Amino acid sequence: MENNINKIILEVRAGAGGDEAALFASDLVRMYQKHALKKGWKFSVIDANQHDLGGYKTFIGKIEGENSYNSLKQESGVHRVQRIPATEKSGRVHTSTATVAILPEVEAKEVQINPSDIEVTFSRAGGPGGQNVNKVETAVRITHKPTGIVVGSRAERSQHGNRETAMNILRAKLYEMQQREEIQKLGTSRKEQVGTGDRSEKIRTYNFPQDRITDHRFGVKVHNVEEVLNGNLDALLKKINKQQ
Repeated sequence: MENNINKIILEVRAGAGGDEAALFASDLVRMYQKHALKKGWKFSVIDANQHDLGGYKTFIGKIEGENSYNSLKQESGVHRVQRIPATEKSGRVHTSTATVAILPEVEAKEVQINPSDIEVTFSRAGGPGGQNVNKVETAVRITHKPTGIVVGSRAERSQHGNRETAMNILRAKLYEMQQREEIQKLGTSRKEQVGTGDRSEKIRTYNFPQDRITDHRFGVKVHNVEEVLNGNLDALLKKINKQQ
């Protein structure tokens, strides 16, 4: 099935590090957005919770394009940045983290969801900075009661559109959970689990003082951090693919 997945859900969340973690999360979102543009893929925002300084506490988007899932599935995990934040007056290097999830968008037949298992609520879709985009309750939030997963969408213009998008995200998350459970049942070795969307461990460090990015799973290193964060992700991804 993986070879046919051309639609993915991108989820980026600020981790440890306060303001700097939110700014790093927005750097990662911009990196994937620019990478998608270079590839000719479509990039769209589903939902975002912006930080006061312009970073993201959470960001959920969608990427559509040929081979997009296979290209980016190794991005799932904890990304770490080491740099001097713009707000740091004494020049100390800070370490912050952000979590990335790449989820394949799956068809309804792939994941069965019982209507009685979900709770749907509606609200007005507010824009960045809190301004009211819509006076109608078009934003949708869905809670999956058996797992406690909560998803939402507010980018679409209609309640129906947002509900459909939120259900797509829920299916993607449930599919990922099923895949992880199957791997655990099979007792697959840790090395073979790389790339299954395990988001609990650090996968990569972006070290600004040394201008180096290290991918800890594959022992891959590349230089020119700014260039990679500017969307030139292929330099890193090609090296990772050789190690798989």
